Amino acid sequence: MLCFLIPFSFSKKTQNQVGVIFSSFHQPHFQPRKVNWAFKSITLCSDNIPSIWSPAHALAWHLGEDFRNEPAAWATAKCIEWDRKEEKLPNFMEEIIDCPCTLAQARADTGRFHTDYGCDIEKGSVCTYHPGAVHCVRAVQASPQYGAGQQCCYDSTGTQILTQDSTGGSTPDRGHDWGAPPFLKPPRIPAFSHWLYDVISFYYCCLWSDNCHFYMKNRPSSDCRTYRPPRAASAFGDPHFLTFDGLNFTFKGQGEYTLVESDLTSLRVQGRTQQARFPNGTQAQVTGLSAVAMQENNSDVIEVRYSADLNLEVLLNQKVVNFSEQSWLDLEGLFLHSTADQKITVMFSSGSGVEIRGSGGFLTLTVLLPEKFINHTQGLFGVMNGNTEDEFTFKNKTIMSVHASPQQLFEFGANWAVENGTSLFTYDTEILLNDYFYGEKHNASFLPVFYPYEDPADPLVEEMVSLCDSDPFCRFDVLTTRSLQVGNFTRLSHQNHKQLVESLEPVISCGWLDPPTNGRKDGTNYLLGSAIHFTCNQGYELTGSKERICQSTGAWSGDSPDCVLRSGLFPFKCYRLSPEITTMIIMGQSQYMMMAVDKSNSLFWEDIGHEIPAHLEILVFKSE
Repeated sequence: MLCFLIPFSFSKKTQNQVGVIFSSFHQPHFQPRKVNWAFKSITLCSDNIPSIWSPAHALAWHLGEDFRNEPAAWATAKCIEWDRKEEKLPNFMEEIIDCPCTLAQARADTGRFHTDYGCDIEKGSVCTYHPGAVHCVRAVQASPQYGAGQQCCYDSTGTQILTQDSTGGSTPDRGHDWGAPPFLKPPRIPAFSHWLYDVISFYYCCLWSDNCHFYMKNRPSSDCRTYRPPRAASAFGDPHFLTFDGLNFTFKGQGEYTLVESDLTSLRVQGRTQQARFPNGTQAQVTGLSAVAMQENNSDVIEVRYSADLNLEVLLNQKVVNFSEQSWLDLEGLFLHSTADQKITVMFSSGSGVEIRGSGGFLTLTVLLPEKFINHTQGLFGVMNGNTEDEFTFKNKTIMSVHASPQQLFEFGANWAVENGTSLFTYDTEILLNDYFYGEKHNASFLPVFYPYEDPADPLVEEMVSLCDSDPFCRFDVLTTRSLQVGNFTRLSHQNHKQLVESLEPVISCGWLDPPTNGRKDGTNYLLGSAIHFTCNQGYELTGSKERICQSTGAWSGDSPDCVLRSGLFPFKCYRLSPEITTMIIMGQSQYMMMAVDKSNSLFWEDIGHEIPAHLEILVFKSE
């Protein structure tokens, strides 16, 4: 396809061009000469298919006299118009995934959420659209019916920020930023739909006018009461396996094996192991992961392996992928992401995720599965059901004891060797063909070291103890490979897995609490053990609980607070000083009170006296 890049100049002609482009994508809200945002350039191809090249940009500075003369009034009218249209659209909030409860969960659940690059803690937390946040994530997959997206933002304490408490809160999206199949009309068009429904409206209501309450009403945060973190399983080093249910064992077979497969989504993740080498180049009697291949349902097949020069190589349907121009790929049934430090993440449409990185000549693998996979997995990573007793389940459903010897575990691993008819791997070299395709899928003639000997006279032992301390996997790998580097990579991989599991611990949320009318609340953390305190404005008394604590049942302690007028006082007259300020005069038999509150009911001025001054009658008269 022959394409030409045409840069845009922001002229009226350009606005017409953009309007035509938008209409070609079936965007009924856009008309020529009424475009308020656009892309810097388009790509015109030989078959007349326009495509987007650059990010979107707001064009308010280029609008007409109505904007330049009264920008706030113009933006307010646009905001109100958007609000009216929103009321007629379907409720997408009911089908989007809930946010993770904590920042740690959000960053760990890489199968379902990815970093929002507009608010990234790794890049200084420049969160322009979410003041007070240090990091935001977005849902990887669009919602099934409406193609909506989810966004979750967190403060420096790791607590989720809600729009009910702050304009910097998490705001879901009617149009997923990446779009959603079949991509042909709103709200599923990549980038366009998101800007149309979610971004330009934020400019109208929040950035260009003081009407952000309209936006927050239509984009309220999802809390985390129904969020369930995924389970994690890992393989690293010689290799060592840590299952979804928390059991660990070492299996050093040479061949190709099923790490996990599921009858729920036809998920298959397979691993290839090859013999390790000593630092002097001779072969050691242990193995490590050298390639991982995966597929779910009828998705594309992804394979990650070490190349001849020990760099990670990613294959898409048996062809090498080049990430030199882009780090994200939207593929059939999955998203694929590669980082600069060669960490590969595969995110399947089911929400399952696979992370792979190179470490000391071996691959380190982590698989994340949502809770819907419970009782639907088998393979070397075991049966995910919270019960370790059935972790060593063979293909024929017989179960081996969790107290099995290393030799028995070797038999268990061999049972999960794949067959050529079910293999997802690529065999594009003579070595791969001879060793894995034509050879045995499990090399029965290879006998690994089961019990490495720790010789006190060995000079390596002292260094090993200093490096590994009590980590059994690190010590095992140093002894079997004679390499402190391999042992260190194993130690780090083990630490990362333990930290991941800790981050994914379930968290109880009791849900958002609103402040009482004519009162205030102190606290925005709604997780287990958190306390929210309530007070009333002057002239009001608190009934109900002054403090409510989130309990292990997921319910708040105490009763809902309410602020009622003090005995003997009654509202006499209210009048408005300005659109933002309301003054209330409260009178009793022997005293009066004057209060001024803003539109959020926050008290910022009061006057209390016992003699009713004459000017009160004048004020009351004027307020009429």
